[in-house]
Amino acid sequence: MNLKDKMKKAWPTRDAMEQIYTMKLWGNNDSDFYSGIGSHHPEIVNPYIDVVSSYLETFESPPVICDLGCGDFNVGENLVQYADKYIGVDIVEDLIEYNSRTFNHNNLDFQCLDIATDDLPVADIVILRQVLQHLSNDEIQAILDKLYNYRFLVLTEHLPKGEFVPNKEIISGQGTRLKKQSGVNLLAPPFNFKVKGEKKLLTITSEDNKGVIETTLYKIY
Repeated sequence: MNLKDKMKKAWPTRDAMEQIYTMKLWGNNDSDFYSGIGSHHPEIVNPYIDVVSSYLETFESPPVICDLGCGDFNVGENLVQYADKYIGVDIVEDLIEYNSRTFNHNNLDFQCLDIATDDLPVADIVILRQVLQHLSNDEIQAILDKLYNYRFLVLTEHLPKGEFVPNKEIISGQGTRLKKQSGVNLLAPPFNFKVKGEKKLLTITSEDNKGVIETTLYKIY
């Protein structure tokens, strides 16, 4: 068994994510696929679209954008117009097929990939919106090793309010580190992700008032 197959066996993330959509564990809005309130609640989604759109408009030429963990694409659809090419990536094959049928733009492409084990598309900017919070540390590290190929990262994570111990281990799946009063900080151990610069773009208090949803722009090279 090669390394890639071992990683897939160790991290059955595809099975977990397929179950989430099949069993509608993130809720149900009568659509075939629903990525939860984080992708649909106006108080979360609208400020995010506004701030990321404003950032993308600063480029002289439209960039190539890779949206890792694009989900049901309720958010990403609003950003396609700012890209030379927009690549939506998710691990759930049926979801990618649904998105490909539902969203039609000349500069839009959907790909079914395991972002921890598969090679990632070439792009200028990578978007990771509330994805890493669901993954184990080993899986996050495998993804981070590939992000050095991108110029910029727009990262959104659901974090506890105030001080917290970052990057506590979890099993990949529906849940996050919030139950452990923890959240993902890429610059802290064990990741120590190296960046040229960072800028907080947006902080929103979560619906339950127990955490914040924070979006940060990282310049990677």
